[in-house]
Amino acid sequence: MASVAQADIESGARAVQARMRYVDPGDFVTRRYVSQGVELNTGTYSDHDVIVRDAMPIRDHFTLDTHGFMLADAPTQVADLHDKASVEVIYEREVEAHVKALTGANKVVARGWMLRTSADLSERAAQKVEGYQHSGGIQPTAGEAHVDINTHTAQMMARNTYAQHFPDGPGYKRFLITSFWRTFSPPPQDVPLALCDGRTSFGGEEKSNTLFIVDEFPTGDALTRPVEGEENMLAATIFSHDPAHRWWYFPNMTRDQALLFKFHDSDHSRTWRCPHSAFVDPSAQDANIRESIECRSVAFFE
Repeated sequence: MASVAQADIESGARAVQARMRYVDPGDFVTRRYVSQGVELNTGTYSDHDVIVRDAMPIRDHFTLDTHGFMLADAPTQVADLHDKASVEVIYEREVEAHVKALTGANKVVARGWMLRTSADLSERAAQKVEGYQHSGGIQPTAGEAHVDINTHTAQMMARNTYAQHFPDGPGYKRFLITSFWRTFSPPPQDVPLALCDGRTSFGGEEKSNTLFIVDEFPTGDALTRPVEGEENMLAATIFSHDPAHRWWYFPNMTRDQALLFKFHDSDHSRTWRCPHSAFVDPSAQDANIRESIECRSVAFFE
């Protein structure tokens, strides 16, 4: 529970009313199919009115282990974040260094990145693709309240990452999987990222949303037909609406700032996850198209 002082600080924040997409409660197959420039979720979703509060004036109030997210000053030496080679050679190393400094972890390994934009990607999505790889491309902004990995996926990712990169290491007592998120289009951005205070994320219904990376979307019954071993595939957590969810955003971010937020912290005595989603900011005047880069990483505490 937040202290009285915390509640007073938060209650005075500017608020906007926005629409947030949630998965509906019920029993149905939930999968996320992704291809070049386009994504598709099975199941049923609904939009809900939510309040999103402006965190920027009280940015130092938010901490990773209390809220599940924080804003950091984190300049990058990469001039063009569309330059794939520079991102892979320079930016991923920057992210590892930033995450290590911000968390105090012993080791950090970057685990892939993605550009996202609110621009129209229909022409890109219409292009034929073979062997689509869901990393380092350009995709639309997030469409629903989610955390990118569920607990099983997080444990598997941490175990495999440590074994691959530190085969002679002493092992780890704790792991932390995060997203390091930067918008690099000029402020104000039209579709910023909303972050849910992780302490408020446990009231609604939750589902695992299995990830399928495809060249073409299946159709009809093939979208939800049983797949052997699906329970062990990569999957996100998606959320149904709960009025207790407390949403925040940092408007007018610059390219020298970055959000760090939790996908999964193995130490559940801390706030260990942060649901998030893009939303249209109704208060932004003459807003610019949002372009952003996200890089996930696994931090280890030995």
